[in-house]
Amino acid sequence: MIDAVGNPQSLLLLGGTSDIALAIAEKYLADGGPLRVVLAARPSERLEAAAQRLKNAGAEVSTVPFDAKDTGSHPAVIEQAFADGDIDVTVVAFGLLGDAEEVWQDHAKAVELATVNYSSAVSVGVALSEKLKQQGHGTIIAMSSVAGERVRRSNFLYGSSKAGFDGFFLGLGEALAPYGVKVTVVRSGQVRTKMTEGMKDAPLTTDAEQVATTAVDAARRGKDLVWSPAPFRFVMSALRHVPRPIFRKLPV
Repeated sequence: MIDAVGNPQSLLLLGGTSDIALAIAEKYLADGGPLRVVLAARPSERLEAAAQRLKNAGAEVSTVPFDAKDTGSHPAVIEQAFADGDIDVTVVAFGLLGDAEEVWQDHAKAVELATVNYSSAVSVGVALSEKLKQQGHGTIIAMSSVAGERVRRSNFLYGSSKAGFDGFFLGLGEALAPYGVKVTVVRSGQVRTKMTEGMKDAPLTTDAEQVATTAVDAARRGKDLVWSPAPFRFVMSALRHVPRPIFRKLPV
């Protein structure tokens, strides 16, 4: 259970090698007491390194094989993740970025990105819901993106997948509220992680630790939606109201 100051005793990271997910786990570890962490990701040296990183920080760590594209396996993955007891906080942090110009012109890569970023997120969200309704408590931190708030030509395939992700988890939060379960959607801008390595910093680019702090604070306060960094809330609010003929001419 989550204690009086918002610290969980158990944590599931779907996307267990994600820099942001690991930073969220480390934030909880720094702020609270003992923490049991389940890392769900494809078996790899990266997963082993992630597990050791959290063990070194004081966590009790186990791993579960998880392939985002294998949606048929997701109910069993979630079942295994909950095998040792309730999960207080689940972080949904897997996804693909891809080359923006390549993915919309390559059928296989377009379908892969859409599957991982949206269909797979729906798959784990529905499977998670069953377990969380049964236990009667829990929080989902869903890592979305400002790219989904108003889809831009420059990365429209990624943005459209995140728009779907964002809408699904906001709706899931409404659906799960009567069962005592909370969902916090985190809309971040560009974050310095392995996914964006080599990319030039965009305006308001931040790092995984800053996003983690924002996400953990929002989850503790029971917020359903938060932006990271915070000024993106006002930037995106303005962009949403720009007429399309003008919007398409903006350097975004």
